[in-house]
Amino acid sequence: MTMTSTPFSLRLALAEGLADRGDHAAAAKAYAELVEDAAREDVGHGTTALRTALARAYFGSAQLGRAEVVLRELVDESPDDGYLHLLLGRTLQRQRRHDEARRHLSLASILGDHERPTAYGEASRVDA
Repeated sequence: MTMTSTPFSLRLALAEGLADRGDHAAAAKAYAELVEDAAREDVGHGTTALRTALARAYFGSAQLGRAEVVLRELVDESPDDGYLHLLLGRTLQRQRRHDEARRHLSLASILGDHERPTAYGEASRVDA
């Protein structure tokens, strides 16, 4: 549990700045504290955006197991969010779990304006 007198908005700006700079490990730590505080203080707008940023920071710092846990919770809450499926699919790909990733990448393609990644052994399909 974090107890700080620094306003939430300043800590959020710090976390965003760390992520923008590419310091994903530090950003993940900062976002994790913000998510914990927001959940404890029951902020009115929920924690979806914060948890999505946390998952991205985990992904960026190769904390793939943690990213997967957060993303699975988010996908369960918002199964029609193509971006969350994309992030989860990419996370599973990086763990070499291509069969599991395929479903989420397909859903991302259907639900959102996201191109299906062709990396990690995924072959492009060309329909004749």
